[in-house]
Amino acid sequence: MADKEKVRVSVMIYGKQYTISGTEPAEHVMKVAGTVDKKMREIYSVNPNLNTESLAVLTAVNSIHDYMKLQEEYHLLLKEFNRLKD
Repeated sequence: MADKEKVRVSVMIYGKQYTISGTEPAEHVMKVAGTVDKKMREIYSVNPNLNTESLAVLTAVNSIHDYMKLQEEYHLLLKEFNRLKD
C-alpha cells in the first residue's frame, strides 16, 4: 500500500491561525478545526472569564468525554448487533 501524501492546511481556531499537517484530506482537517473552534466558542459563551489555556483544556476534556461516550454507545450497539445476528 502506498503511503498517503502529507497535506498542510492553514486553519483558524479561536482567532489564531495554525498550520496542520497530516494525511487526511484538507476538507477533513478544516472540518475538524471548525468543530474545535465552535466548541471553544460555546464553552467561552458560558465561561467568559476563562483564559485561552483553560478554555483549550476544557475543550479537550469535553471533546474526549464526547468521544468516550460515543465509544461506549458503539460497543453497546455492536454487542446488540452480534446478539441479533447469531
